[in-house]
Amino acid sequence: MPTRAEALADEAFTLCLSAGFFGFFAHTGVLAELEARALRPQRVVGVSAGSLAGGLWSMGLSAEALGDRLARLERDEFWDPGFPLGLPVGGLLRGQKFARILDELLEPLGRHRLERARVPMTVVVWELRGRKILRLDRGPVSPAIRASCAVPGLFRPVRVAGRLCWDGGVADRIGASALRPKERALTVELPHHSPWPEFGRAPQPDDAAMRFVPQGLPRVHPFALERGADAKARARAQFAAWLDGDAPAA
Repeated sequence: MPTRAEALADEAFTLCLSAGFFGFFAHTGVLAELEARALRPQRVVGVSAGSLAGGLWSMGLSAEALGDRLARLERDEFWDPGFPLGLPVGGLLRGQKFARILDELLEPLGRHRLERARVPMTVVVWELRGRKILRLDRGPVSPAIRASCAVPGLFRPVRVAGRLCWDGGVADRIGASALRPKERALTVELPHHSPWPEFGRAPQPDDAAMRFVPQGLPRVHPFALERGADAKARARAQFAAWLDGDAPAA
């Protein structure tokens, strides 16, 4: 019986990286293991934390380089509260410092639009006015990632193509809404600790067998960034063991 790694190597797959607050540390561990095994997805779908890790990786930033940058991340680099909180809905952080971090990482890559990604990328966001999921695969990278990461209450919504958007995880945590019918997907689903209810239920992937759910990861947040390295290491180790396990029969 083939392992999951062998099954992934045998047929094209799309990688879905879920929402999960500061779960981009854990997602970076998964990306590092995929790189080490030369398992390259045909497409990446990212939601919230998954859009940050997956988006930057798709644009050409290696998992090692992303991990090195995250290891140096300090709260003051993105912590920019301000008043007024913004209209029609607010958030504690303005997001301007976050935008600068993204620009810093994207500039050397020379790719600033989703359609120029090294690996095709779809970013999932939630449009406030229409109360619906948007799947972005064209347009500027930075505002798309910022919008998908705009956790309600923490960040202000971000305007994308004239529409105010929030964290895509409020309606579709794993990015299943961006999958095509019968598309083969590997989903990386981080534990759900979000304080708000989902506004809608997206369909689940067709292939539940290719579903990786890490367990027991330390909770990383703006006041516990030092846990990020441990979250990355644990996620990578668990993912490596999962890849070496037997693939379920088709």
